Amino acid sequence: MSEQKSSRIGGFYKLSREERLDAVKDVSGLAQEDLDRLLSTESLPFELADRLVENAVSSFGVPLGIATNMLVDGRDVLVPMATEESSVIAAASNAARQCRDSGGFHTSLSATEMIAQIQVLGLSDPWAGRAKILERKSEIAQICNGCDPMLVKLGGGFRDLQVRVLPSSRGSMVVTHIIVDTKDAMGANAVNTMAERLAPTLASWTGGRHHLRILSNLADRRLARARAVWPKDAIGGTEIVDAMLDAAEFAEVDPYRAATHNKGIMNGISSVALATGNDTRAIEAGAHAYAATSGAYRPLSHYEKTAEGDLAGSIELPLALGLVGGATKVHPMAQVCLKILGVQNVVEFSGIVAAVGLAQNFAALKALATVGIQKGHMTLHAQNVAIAAGATGEEIAQVAAELARRGEVRGDVAETVLAEIRAKT
Repeated sequence: MSEQKSSRIGGFYKLSREERLDAVKDVSGLAQEDLDRLLSTESLPFELADRLVENAVSSFGVPLGIATNMLVDGRDVLVPMATEESSVIAAASNAARQCRDSGGFHTSLSATEMIAQIQVLGLSDPWAGRAKILERKSEIAQICNGCDPMLVKLGGGFRDLQVRVLPSSRGSMVVTHIIVDTKDAMGANAVNTMAERLAPTLASWTGGRHHLRILSNLADRRLARARAVWPKDAIGGTEIVDAMLDAAEFAEVDPYRAATHNKGIMNGISSVALATGNDTRAIEAGAHAYAATSGAYRPLSHYEKTAEGDLAGSIELPLALGLVGGATKVHPMAQVCLKILGVQNVVEFSGIVAAVGLAQNFAALKALATVGIQKGHMTLHAQNVAIAAGATGEEIAQVAAELARRGEVRGDVAETVLAEIRAKT
């Protein structure tokens, strides 16, 4: 885009669908064909669905919304999020608004490297086998890079080697990690191909037998980080800051709380991953594994009080995201969502996704520490309950409003309210 447009779109939720799309087009510079795709009732043609999965019969629609107000590394960005859960997108947008004046989110990515593992079994001298593998690092690099000359041409390829001896109930195993820079690709196919090509060679060098050879979803060579400061005056004062710190500390000391804490983070991250055609299962597996690397399951985010008394939040987690390959390249809606994001490389992309995770987490913590999670969530969920009860058109808003007023967001109450409304008309 030639001109920076603000992601701060006041009252976005009040706009009609067409007005929202016009605003997104204005900020993101979408073409008419992109708008047509967003307006289409069939986001994924069956011919493509039939090629993406086996035994296809249709495609499954998930609501796609836009998180506004995001300022990431000094750049305004609109973030597409695909989710069925009420309040997720609104919460992320609200959290982003409250830290805009302090500079928004600042991010970094440790590298764009992925790990593939090769398991060798049956060695009577596993430590000697480890040494033999490490001695031939340059040969391993040649084998790996020979599998993907295009990746090497783009500046990626083999970077490093790690070899571990792991004791087990079935004897010691030698596990080799090849570390590969996959650049803007998630890289599963590239590193899996390298591991499969290399495995027989490792077995012949060591005298063992190769077994599993596949990438690891604990992508700790690809750590995304984001941080932000929420001014105390923007979030309700010192009491709110302290209440949120107490809530965050709960997750630090209790894995039962940490699991839900991290689930809230993934509400945001998985929504962006799904919207852009990325592998949500790989990302969630890596995040939760990373949360336990200290030996105890802990939160992925951390909160502190600044010298000025404001709330500083930060997050770090592995993000195996890609801009090329897989569904990101062939799914037409994923392509539109990437255009809306306007990212140039996976470093920018990862920073935005990490920032969304932090925003989502902040919003959940604030709600929990103040009014409780149900107030905002159930207000939006009431619409779903109203629809399930049979409400249509304007009835949906009327039933939802009455459910929220009564504080009883239940199906049986919705049916009663709907009958009362219809009796009056």
